[in-house]
Amino acid sequence: MKYAKVAVEDAVFTFDKEFDYIIPSELEESAKCGCRVTVPFGNGNRRRIGIIFDVTDFSESKRLKKISSVLDNEPLLNEEMLSLARWIKDRTFCTLYEAAKAMLPTGINHKMVVSYAVNADADGEKAAALEGTEKEIFDYLKNRGVFVKSDNLFKALGIKPAIAAAEALVAKGLLISSRDAVRNLGDLTVRMMRLLPEETEIKLTQKQRQMADVLRDVGTASVKELCYFTGLTPAVASALVRNGAAEFFDREAFVLPDLSAEKGERSPIVLTDEQKTAFNRLSELANSEKASVSLLYGVTGSGKTSVYMSVIDSVVDSGKSVIVMVPEIGLTPQTISLFCKRYGGDIAVFHSALSVRERLEQWKRVKNGKARIIIGTRSAVFAPAENIGLIIIDEEQEHTYKSEQSPRYNAVDVAKYRAAYHKCLLLLASATPSVESYAAALSGKYELCTLTKRYGSAVLPEVLTVDMRTEPKAAGSKAISQTLFECLRGNLENGRQSILLINRRGFHTFAACNSCGAVICCPHCSISMTYHSANNRLMCHYCGYSVPFSTVCPECGEEAVRYSGFGTQKIEDELSALLPSARIIRMDTDSTAGKNSHEKLLDSFAKGEYDIMIGTQMVAKGLNFPNVTLVGVVSVDQQLYNDDFRSLEKTFSLLTQVVGRSGRGELAGTAVIQTLTPENEIIRLAAKQDYDAFFKTEIRLRKALVYPPYCDLCVIGFAGENETMVKTASFEALNLLKKYSGGEYKGEKIIALGPMPARVAKVSEKYRYRLIIKCRNSARFRQMISRILIETETDSRFSKVSVYADINPDSAI
Repeated sequence: MKYAKVAVEDAVFTFDKEFDYIIPSELEESAKCGCRVTVPFGNGNRRRIGIIFDVTDFSESKRLKKISSVLDNEPLLNEEMLSLARWIKDRTFCTLYEAAKAMLPTGINHKMVVSYAVNADADGEKAAALEGTEKEIFDYLKNRGVFVKSDNLFKALGIKPAIAAAEALVAKGLLISSRDAVRNLGDLTVRMMRLLPEETEIKLTQKQRQMADVLRDVGTASVKELCYFTGLTPAVASALVRNGAAEFFDREAFVLPDLSAEKGERSPIVLTDEQKTAFNRLSELANSEKASVSLLYGVTGSGKTSVYMSVIDSVVDSGKSVIVMVPEIGLTPQTISLFCKRYGGDIAVFHSALSVRERLEQWKRVKNGKARIIIGTRSAVFAPAENIGLIIIDEEQEHTYKSEQSPRYNAVDVAKYRAAYHKCLLLLASATPSVESYAAALSGKYELCTLTKRYGSAVLPEVLTVDMRTEPKAAGSKAISQTLFECLRGNLENGRQSILLINRRGFHTFAACNSCGAVICCPHCSISMTYHSANNRLMCHYCGYSVPFSTVCPECGEEAVRYSGFGTQKIEDELSALLPSARIIRMDTDSTAGKNSHEKLLDSFAKGEYDIMIGTQMVAKGLNFPNVTLVGVVSVDQQLYNDDFRSLEKTFSLLTQVVGRSGRGELAGTAVIQTLTPENEIIRLAAKQDYDAFFKTEIRLRKALVYPPYCDLCVIGFAGENETMVKTASFEALNLLKKYSGGEYKGEKIIALGPMPARVAKVSEKYRYRLIIKCRNSARFRQMISRILIETETDSRFSKVSVYADINPDSAI
């Protein structure tokens, strides 16, 4: 008899493990390691999806259950990925199934779907005695006479999901249920909406009329766009359709180009002497058949991409695969274009802007060996590539490489694991490497390759620092200085392009009442609302709640609300008035919400269709536009004086990177930094592009205060609707930490800070507390944290408090 060790979905972290199951004789050939299966789980033997991690001839467990079915013809995860899933579980405090699921594309995942039908042997007297929701469910299913999926059942009845009521009917013998594994694959369309001709007058609710008015103005719109502009939910759109006032229709979505049909052309890459030195060393490491990590550190515009593409050429020619990661979706279009021209159909693309089907197709191309070069964002680190010869992480310091949801992995750490497994080179590249990476390179842990000069005739831009305390503003502007305005006007007259950075979305970023002093805050979060001119609403950037714009104070009723602060929409509005002839484009998460929006905006700017690009930090890094000769930083003070220990590093990186977007071609560039504190050392060093001096200052501070790289950080987070209970749980965890660190784990040196409320103490009606621990990320320390998590989560007092642990998060606040 064969046995399978299975990771099961939705297993609770407190008792998660590889569960033993009997492999029925008829499934022995198909039940392989890495395949998904359905299994009975728990006291009720509900069918759940799992992944086989091992097949053995022996099991110590008794009263074993059998695997119900095998979902895959071939294994989805090989030995490397199964081993990696165990490694991720150990280091990120997630379940084994969560770790494995993170490696698979969304389109290939299955979900268990429950369907219900009336039992042919149902007791008539019991059925007649039903009331309320149970009666509605039974009568509907009796009329249908077939199995109906639970989602469709509740939608048809127009009620909230009532699984408990349906299961109660099953328990009474009136219904029968069926659970099936269904692939979660989306289609290639976008759900659109339009009004129908009004043959008769239809009575609509106020919300339905509001949505109908928008449709009347624009004709057609996607459901997502309608919800943004009206602040309403998709349920209102569905009600409008049910009432016969509108209809849904599908519009074909933009499809990723067929990369397999592209033919690349490898033109010679001309390297400078400095680049050749870096290439020779990196090529030597890549071909050494030994695992290694190297940091390619070079000033902005020094040609790091040319160096690592030369290394890619040598690795691909040896028959091996390459993974290239970039931090932002906005960087991907330029990268894809660059790689397409050179490598043609040998590339695959991984990033979140792809449709579900596109992600699945790209994953299959790599799995089947049809693409050897994988380009993408964080998820690309899990590409199912075989025989990897090189992994590149561009802009390695970026926070987007760290997952903020379970499993809370860092793509750099996962890349190190894969590089060690394949005995290959991991290349980290940046003009502003993380303090931890640069310290590791200086200590000899990483190989360090340095580029000190810009490529060709390009030179670093001239930087002007403007003191906003004394500098006059441009006429009619509250945010643009006269200096920056004159530079923008001159650049426009000379036919050059400009980029403006303002790291805040929206129009006004703050609203308060002059009468009573109340700040307009989100009712669900402890954060102020931001005014968006595009939809004329106040919006919460944490939970998405929105209300119509108003000058009437909700607290005192006086018409005295004033709006202040500025975001990307406000700057766009001011520039349109200051430079009416300028063609302006805005790039933030509001303007790029649609599919392929990043690609379209960047492509338009690259073609010269716009003169000025305004954006948040997505315009600051990795973009290369030779005609951009002016970069302006509207404000950076808020980020500079943040209470995060990485705030200085992040601000220096942001300023250095955005300044580096100017003068990257043959034309000289200029950068203007507006600030209230021009004397600040970080601003001065960023203006000089002097990373080495910044590092020396920052590393001394980190050592004195004991922060990474001189320790690791572990944050234990607590969240729940009852603030008292959340606070109590956090202090209970602190007591457990004291007990274990003073007893069984006495050798683990730690410094505990807190517990304390998170900087944004409430999000989506849930209060949040943090316990920060300075530590060494050892196996014994993680074991101690696991025990604290398990004891806290299994304490009945905290059943409604969620608890998690995150090692080395991007921010500890």
